[in-house]
Amino acid sequence: MAKITTRSPLAPAGFPDLPVIDGVRFAAAAAGVKYADRNDVMLAVLDAGTSVAGVFTKSTTRSAPVLDCQAKLARTSGGSAAILVNSGNSNAFTGHYGQASVAEITAAVAKAASVPQGRVFTASTGVIGEPLPHERIIQKLEELTDGLDANGIQDAAGAIMTTDTFAKGAGAEVDIEGRTVRIAGIAKGSGMIAPDMATMLVYIFTDAVVAQDRLQVLLAELTEKTFNCITVDSDTSTSDSLMLCATGASGVDAGNSEAFRAALHGVMLDLAHQVVRDGEGASKFVEIRVTGAASDADAKTHALSIANSPLVKTAIAGEDPNWGRVVAAIGKSGAAADRDRLSIRFGDILVAEKGWVSPDYREEDAAAHMKGQELLIQVDLGLDQGRCTVWTCDLTHGYIEINADYRS
Repeated sequence: MAKITTRSPLAPAGFPDLPVIDGVRFAAAAAGVKYADRNDVMLAVLDAGTSVAGVFTKSTTRSAPVLDCQAKLARTSGGSAAILVNSGNSNAFTGHYGQASVAEITAAVAKAASVPQGRVFTASTGVIGEPLPHERIIQKLEELTDGLDANGIQDAAGAIMTTDTFAKGAGAEVDIEGRTVRIAGIAKGSGMIAPDMATMLVYIFTDAVVAQDRLQVLLAELTEKTFNCITVDSDTSTSDSLMLCATGASGVDAGNSEAFRAALHGVMLDLAHQVVRDGEGASKFVEIRVTGAASDADAKTHALSIANSPLVKTAIAGEDPNWGRVVAAIGKSGAAADRDRLSIRFGDILVAEKGWVSPDYREEDAAAHMKGQELLIQVDLGLDQGRCTVWTCDLTHGYIEINADYRS
């Protein structure tokens, strides 16, 4: 597997100081699933009464852990719960061996953590098509359960990384009728990132009281505005999952709170942006804002066509303000567009309008914008009120280096 590279130039200064979530404890351990000398398994154990929601990859070749989680979420409620995640091996495309591994792990976690097996959720990330050495994980369960700690979320974030260059975390505290509700989340993701939820591993925890059905609705709605609006390379993983757990320990019912919804959206968007900032080989973080489309759906189609274009992404990497590549990406998207109505801006610089380059456009101004690490491409279709914003990164030789020897 490709070695973890130096820290992304777009990374935050360090792991944030996240609020402690009552009702959940974390542990991490080195099981040697694939990596040597680093934690590669994390366990989270949640108190009885926790609501659990999830969204998962739509891949038709999704992994055994994903299938198991989906089946359990359809019928689970109530008691304590546990989440176990390993990195280094995705347990995908492994047939009945993969199913057996999930069964062995969930049974062992249930026994070690005193959690119903139907409430043990697992995820695996890494190489596809190789049997998971689940016995190595099971051998670490005593160490993991002994090490459970409410303050262990940073270690958990580190244990789930693959080609990530930094551990990702985000949190928030929100006042609801004079009482504090806390949210903390972790994520992994660097490659195989495209909007087809989920294309990464994300675990978010809150001490709010939220019924499972309401939690599922919130998660699905906010996913569309966050994790389903990012792309690194247009590839969707077989394995990845987003789970949201509400322990209820605060005693505050937040299911219909707009303040809670806004805070949860902020945490999810922060984590989504961090995934893009850690895009394999990335050197630039790019916001693509499309307005004036025939519908919001059309706006998203155009935005993703631009964000996923190798020609656009390599131009960004080369700091070349080649707006013609943006025009081409719009034209190929399949969504409604009129050449003579659209306008394009790099940052606030008007580049093109009315079917032609803007008469006031100066190449050197756009080139200066392209030299930044934080870029904005704005497109207005001039058709109607549809709008969408997506986030991506550039495509550099580093992406090739990481993925050319991923299995080595």
